Amino acid sequence: MTQILRKTLAEAGRVLALEGQGDYTAGHVSARLPDDPARFLMKPSGIGLEEITPKNIVTVNLEGEKVAGMMKRHNEVFIHSEILRARPDVMAVVHTHPRHAVAFSSLGKPLQAVGHSGAVFHGGLPVFAETTDLITTKPRGQAVAKCLGAFNALLLRNHGIVTCGGSLEEAVWFALKLEDACRMQLLAESAGGARLLADPADARAKGAHMNRAEAHANVFGYLLRRAGKGKTP
Repeated sequence: MTQILRKTLAEAGRVLALEGQGDYTAGHVSARLPDDPARFLMKPSGIGLEEITPKNIVTVNLEGEKVAGMMKRHNEVFIHSEILRARPDVMAVVHTHPRHAVAFSSLGKPLQAVGHSGAVFHGGLPVFAETTDLITTKPRGQAVAKCLGAFNALLLRNHGIVTCGGSLEEAVWFALKLEDACRMQLLAESAGGARLLADPADARAKGAHMNRAEAHANVFGYLLRRAGKGKTP
């Protein structure tokens, strides 16, 4: 099972990079070990998201200490460790610096249901504004986890995004949808701002329809096939 999880973690990195969420060697993704929930697999420091392989992944505990692997761990490990500690339901965490989400975070405006992706976040989108610096300490990681609360995504103001889920596919899906929602609203803002928005009930229903395990897996699989790394069903 661990080998399958390692493979999926590497695939998650490729999917995120394919969708423009890479930032040279910054950004990371993690997955909790199902048979050892106090430990998780994580992208190592010093490589791009698309360079993750099952062999170079590191294993980390909830204290943020590397317990296995040859490469260094990221200094923002506490984003992952503290969310996983606070949320037993979470099995995967993503942190990236997608351009549109970072730009949108600087506006100080709520995310709107301009398109389908915006409807996914109709229930609200937390914004962590305690610092715009890197999250390199346990207390800062705890603050991010507290800000996230029961949500599956948040904006780190002038920094990036954090998403999570019950699977790698779900955490990646939220990252992709959040960046797309921010891009759509920025387009609307550039034309003077959205004047017509989805009815709240419609947005709620649409978001629920889109946010399904089947949809998470379908998007993940499609992007792998598009990258030439997956098999056609």
